[in-house]
Amino acid sequence: MERTTDYASRETAVSQPSAIFVILRLSAIMIILCGILYPLASTALAQVLLPSQANGSLLKNSSGETVGSELIGQSFSNPALFHGRVSSIDYKAEASGSNNYGPSNSDMLQRTKDSILQWQKDNPDVPVSELPVDLITNSGSGLDPHISPAAARVQIPRISGLTGISAERLGQLVTEATEGRDLGLFGEERVNVLKLNLALSELTKR
Repeated sequence: MERTTDYASRETAVSQPSAIFVILRLSAIMIILCGILYPLASTALAQVLLPSQANGSLLKNSSGETVGSELIGQSFSNPALFHGRVSSIDYKAEASGSNNYGPSNSDMLQRTKDSILQWQKDNPDVPVSELPVDLITNSGSGLDPHISPAAARVQIPRISGLTGISAERLGQLVTEATEGRDLGLFGEERVNVLKLNLALSELTKR
């Protein structure tokens, strides 16, 4: 009985270093494959097939300067430009999210009232009853770069008066910038505010 126990102990002692070596070797292989080779291959493939998206879908102006990403909204304070949605985080990508306020929350109600008052001040020719709700509400992420076509068109009288560009031409600009539903089925028609303002800037230069 003692001989059998001694033999089993020697077998265990011999197998332990071997098992550790196998684990270390497997770990090293997986680190190289999953931690180095796979990310490099994915990055290289993305740069070849989708270079714009892989680099952040950046947009440039006519001078070749990067002015932002088409995926993240911006705050436009110039009244001669189209304005986007309200952002409680000022479009800071590192702080994605918004306050989960209920419809009766006093802070949200006050912010909404302030947004409406600012709208009336900037757009005296357009009644509040025609104000699209997306211009005074925050998106879930606070980073939404889009507004509805109606939210873009309702700003045309203000921009036309400030730039001298006809309302008809600005309407064409909005139509050209309107993106359809994904695959023709999902989501709603939308307008990327940064792209629209880049096109507007080109018009004002002429």
